[in-house]
Order: sequence, then structure tokens, then C-alpha cells
Amino acid sequence: MSAQTGSRAEVLLPGATIGIFGGGQLGRMTAMAARAMGYRILVLDPDPACPARFVVDGCIEAGWDDSREAANLARGCDVVTFEIEQISPASMEAAAAFAPVRPGAAMLSIIQDRIEQKDWLTRNGFPVGPYRGVHSLDELRAAIREFGGQCFCKSARGGYDGRGQGRVGFDQNVDAEAEVRGAWEALGESAGVVEQAVSLEREISVLVARSPRGEVMVYPPAWNHHDHQILTWSVIPAPLTTALESQARDVAESIADTFQLEGLLAVEMFCTTGGRLLVNELAPRPHNSYHASERACVTSQFEQHVRAVCNLPLGETTVVQPAAIANLLGDVWLNEDGRAREPRFDEALTVPGVKLHLYEKLRPRRGRKMGHLSSIGGTTDEAAAAVLRAKSLC
Repeated sequence: MSAQTGSRAEVLLPGATIGIFGGGQLGRMTAMAARAMGYRILVLDPDPACPARFVVDGCIEAGWDDSREAANLARGCDVVTFEIEQISPASMEAAAAFAPVRPGAAMLSIIQDRIEQKDWLTRNGFPVGPYRGVHSLDELRAAIREFGGQCFCKSARGGYDGRGQGRVGFDQNVDAEAEVRGAWEALGESAGVVEQAVSLEREISVLVARSPRGEVMVYPPAWNHHDHQILTWSVIPAPLTTALESQARDVAESIADTFQLEGLLAVEMFCTTGGRLLVNELAPRPHNSYHASERACVTSQFEQHVRAVCNLPLGETTVVQPAAIANLLGDVWLNEDGRAREPRFDEALTVPGVKLHLYEKLRPRRGRKMGHLSSIGGTTDEAAAAVLRAKSLC
């Protein structure tokens, strides 16, 4: 962590109003932390039943590209932030005319485009795996051929939790050309990034908070496990060597400083079996892998988000106890035949140290994040084992 004298931006004390682009679970949990600190909250979201609606002072129903309503959001706020990357440049600009927007539009425009994001990381000397930006089926085919087989293909824009992504070269029984065309269709037949698969030891993330005054706090790395490109469980702190943890924290803090971040930045990384650390993707907002910070750390990521965008002193990120989360997808509410079922949360909560967190989403569907379980433990392994046992009982 570091602290320095930077911008003389105004400190926004409790009683001020924070605007959030996005009323999903991240906006909801940020709003709950902000309300506990005495702030008012307004959100903008296209879903009239978004999870944050039930815990905020006001909700504007509008799309991410509705610059007029973005301006209306900012008119009633002292600062604006976001919990989703899909905000249009025009909406960011419209909001910035009436209130500070943190993080800013310049940073968001780089992160919104995976090709530009990878190129920016490369230009600035940060470690990334082999990749190619592609804009056509022929370029996609050439990139896959260049990398010699196993690749992940991701859409340049949008796409989340496995959407807008394809894999090639992992099934020897599938026709290669059909697999390539399937990957192109997964990209929406538009621009994307082709990444050469690397041999992984584990996947981690590091969350950085940076305020307008230039104060920085870095969270301990989280260890993440994915199934079908969706986070299944995560635990803090990640079981890393001291040297690798220090390197991961340094890379994440350096990225935040280079961006002159105002807010939060999650840096997803790969730890390869060869001992290398590679940056995967960036998320300028609270992150699923740090939900466990509510129980693991002195300051949760959601309180830290509020502190950072309001230019308050940042909170300590020290681990008090290892903690883990397991995502509850809509599948938990559905039988194998698709019929609705009631999850047995009463059984899950018999596991000592486990808590339930639901997002008040109204329509369960497979792959949709509906909530999560959290647990604590004496060690990283104990915390992870407890939350996974609880999930198995649902």
C-alpha cells in the first residue's frame, strides 16, 4: 500500500448523494455499505426490478446509452460511479458535466474493449499471455493456427460469465473448422481477442483501491475457481508464496497508478505452472472474487468503494480471518428437468460459520448469479471446504 498527496478533490462526507450506473448485485451491496455510512444513493439501470432498487433512495430506469437520463442521474448526485462496464462514452460524458465520475471515462474506454485493454497492458509493460486481436473469421482462423491449437476466444466488447466466449482445440473429436466457425459465432461474428491457452497453477485476482487524493490500498490476492468461465468459488487469502503474492500486489498497484485510478480496480491474473504471473482481465469496479472481503478483511470492498469515490481515508485491507464464498446460480432453484425447486438453505446454514447472501433477483435461470454463501475458517482450505459443503446441501 502507499499514500501520497495528490488531487485536492473535495471530500464528500456522509449526507452526500452517490450515483451508481448499474443496480445489479454489486450496486446493491455498494448501496447497502453506503447507507450504513450515512450516504444517499441513486441508481440508473434498465431493469425496473434490479436488485438495488429495494435498498436505494431512487432508481432511474434507463439504458446504458441514454445520455439524457445519465445527466439526470448526475444532476442529483455529488459523485457518480458504476458497477458495470457497459456504460456508453456519451453517458459518461453527460454525467461528468454535472458531477465527478469515478473511475473516469478514459480508463473505462480502454477496459471496455478487450483488444485495447490487452494492447494497453502490453504498451505499458505489464505481463500478458500470447494473444491476437481479430476482426474477421479469416483473422480468427489465422490466430488459432498461429497458436497451434488450444485457444480461448473472447468478444472485444460485452460478454460476461462465459457469454461471448468460445474455446477451440480442447476436444480432439470435434471438426477443427466447425470449431473455428463456432467460436466466431460465439463472438457475435464481430471483433474479439484470441488467447493462447496457458498451463495454470491457479487463477487469482488482486483488488486495488485508489482515492482522488492518491492514497492506495491493495487487498491480499484472492484464489478463484471457475467452471464454464463462471466463478464458482473464491477464497481470501490465496495460498501463494511470499514472493508471488508481492509480485501480484505490485503489478496490480502499478496498473492502478498508471491509470491514475479513482475508485476500485480488480486485476484478474493467471499463475502458470512455470511460475509466471500473467494479467488476464481488468474490472474497474467491485468484483465477485472479493465478496469474501466482507468477512475476511477489516474493510469490505463495498465500504472501500464508497470511501474511494468520496475521497475519504481508505480502510485497512488486512485479513482478519480466512473467508470464502460460493456463488449460488439459478441452477440451484431448478431441477435437472428445469422445474422449479426450493433450495434447502436451512440445511446449508447448519454448517458452522456459513452465512447466506441473496440479491432479490426475481427470475432464476441457469448461469444467473442469484446470491452467494460465505464462510470463515482457521485456514484458507477450511474456509473453502465449509462453503462448498454448505452449497452441496442446498
